[in-house]
Amino acid sequence: MKRALINIDYTYDFIAENGALTCGEPGQNIESNIAGLTEEFILQGDYVVFAIDRHEHNDSYHPETAMYPPHNIAGTKGRNLYGKLQEVYNRYKGQSNVYYMDKTRYSAFAGTDLEIKLRERGIQEIHLAGVCTDICVLHTAVDAYNKGFNLVVHSKMVASFNEAGHQWALGHFQTSLNAEVR
Repeated sequence: MKRALINIDYTYDFIAENGALTCGEPGQNIESNIAGLTEEFILQGDYVVFAIDRHEHNDSYHPETAMYPPHNIAGTKGRNLYGKLQEVYNRYKGQSNVYYMDKTRYSAFAGTDLEIKLRERGIQEIHLAGVCTDICVLHTAVDAYNKGFNLVVHSKMVASFNEAGHQWALGHFQTSLNAEVR
């Protein structure tokens, strides 16, 4: 079965201690795991997607503007991939099985060409990693499920600033989305 890994929002703003909307230590603790899995997928020839949140400065029309502080603003270091994941991306960017895409909503499918890219490659199984487990990872998983993809969520490669939400989402992936949680 052809598979893809979707790395969701593992950026400076979401992970670094002084990031604009950081999940902090829980996100930092998965750094080596997420970088290792990403490199493994790339080297095996699987499709790897970096689905990265992008906002414009002072965008009063975006619904998140009223809910969160400004984060992942285009052209700022906050949008850079965090730590070892940036190093992995730098080593392999430009390869045909590595795709970096902007997203402007929680789900990596909302308003993007992600589904087209996956279908073109015959991908049936999606692996998810990144942050936040109960927000962007969750919404991406729900959309993937509704589009008929098989799901695998790597529990040691997702994190949130809300531990209760993180735990709830891990259960929800299994019980409502028929995902394999590893």
